[in-house]
Amino acid sequence: MLYAVTTLVQPAAAEDTGFESFRNLAREALCNNVSPDEIDFTDTQSDSTLRLDLSPPPRAIVASEPRSSIHVPREFLNTAVIVACHRDINRWNLLYRLLWRLQNEKNLLRIESDLHVARFHALDHQVRHDLHKMHAFVRFRRVEDERGEAFVAWHQPAYRVLSLATPFFAERFAVMRWTILTPDACVSWDPQTRQATYSGGVPQQHAPQADQLEDLWRSYYASIFNPARTNPELMRSHMPVKYWRSLPEVELVPHLLSSADSRVESMVMAQSDLVTAQPYVPPHPSLSAIRQALPSCRGCDLYRHATQAVSGKGKASAALMLIGEQPGDQEDLKGEPFVGPAGQMLRKALDELSIDPKSVYMTNAVKHFKFVQRGKLRLHQNPRMSEINACRPWLEAEIDALKPKVILCLGASAAKAVLGGTFALMRDRGRFVETRYSPNTIATLHPSAILRTQDREQAANLYNFLKSDLQIAHEKATG
Repeated sequence: MLYAVTTLVQPAAAEDTGFESFRNLAREALCNNVSPDEIDFTDTQSDSTLRLDLSPPPRAIVASEPRSSIHVPREFLNTAVIVACHRDINRWNLLYRLLWRLQNEKNLLRIESDLHVARFHALDHQVRHDLHKMHAFVRFRRVEDERGEAFVAWHQPAYRVLSLATPFFAERFAVMRWTILTPDACVSWDPQTRQATYSGGVPQQHAPQADQLEDLWRSYYASIFNPARTNPELMRSHMPVKYWRSLPEVELVPHLLSSADSRVESMVMAQSDLVTAQPYVPPHPSLSAIRQALPSCRGCDLYRHATQAVSGKGKASAALMLIGEQPGDQEDLKGEPFVGPAGQMLRKALDELSIDPKSVYMTNAVKHFKFVQRGKLRLHQNPRMSEINACRPWLEAEIDALKPKVILCLGASAAKAVLGGTFALMRDRGRFVETRYSPNTIATLHPSAILRTQDREQAANLYNFLKSDLQIAHEKATG
């Protein structure tokens, strides 16, 4: 016998995807050992309050061997709540079939090649994508009513994601009184009670007309528009046409695209006026010439407070080049790289690996110590990217003079200076990549990261990472 479950999923008083009702019925059916082939869940649109009906009633489902327990993994439950927001008419049958199989296939959800699992994840991805679009494309307009100022937005999501999106807007606009209107349901936020109230959906005609907020939003959008990264096809994929009618910035796009080339030229000209150390670098530098010229550098403001510029140290024949972030307090006072606590840890690791520190070249991406004064202490501050870029000519001159076989970057700042801003240290550390500076460029963590770690076991693991990366860099450099 085939049991038909009818799910009414268009309530008038609340944003309800029907998941809780499905959950109760699915539990009843599972307990009574009703297989997916014996039951059929179907959606029906109705203006009445949500309910699920089973014919015959759930209590009439009788199995010869009822289940004593039900296995529902948390991973399935979390994703099922998302999938329930989809409009696929077969989503309930899919969820129940997966539940049925999970009772005997505990690791089912890890088998991505399974057709049911693949469909489950596909629906989840589509709903999450639509939720992301709602976060990005909702535009509030200011209105006045008997209670004073309020903000109203109208949005038409592809799926029933309003209840999923509400926590995002409640957190971001917690002190505002706002309402989001959609064709399926509406939600209003009261900042005094900190509660969201749902009601029935409305057409776009109920949304307020344009207001002064849209001028502010257009100004903001124009200011963040990057003319150097114009890709109309990509823009259309990120900002689909169906959302245009509620996006005030859309009317600016044709003008911004047409003026992109001229704005890029202006940006290039502005970049040429930025401060840089290039004028202070000798035209055909050797390592000794760099050391002699470096003290005169005024390429950025860091020289104003540091004791001195700290050049690199090592033989011109060194095959391995170590690049740190910047001098520390002790390096600034002594004028040598890696002589402070972090440098001592680095030298300890080299010694344990039987690597002579004199056989490698040590330097920093930034040549002056950046710090903030706290009483008698000078506390290290990370250099900004503009300061790393300003100091880059010195680093490039050292690399050009040394021509190392291998470059090992110590820490995130050094890695970004050599490998670019998209490099993720803990994700990409320990792997050789080819750069314009060296065919064998690698990055690891900075010894100071180990010193900052309070947990002894974690510190030991980080120290082993450092030693491992030092070893493979040295082996590569020495052939």
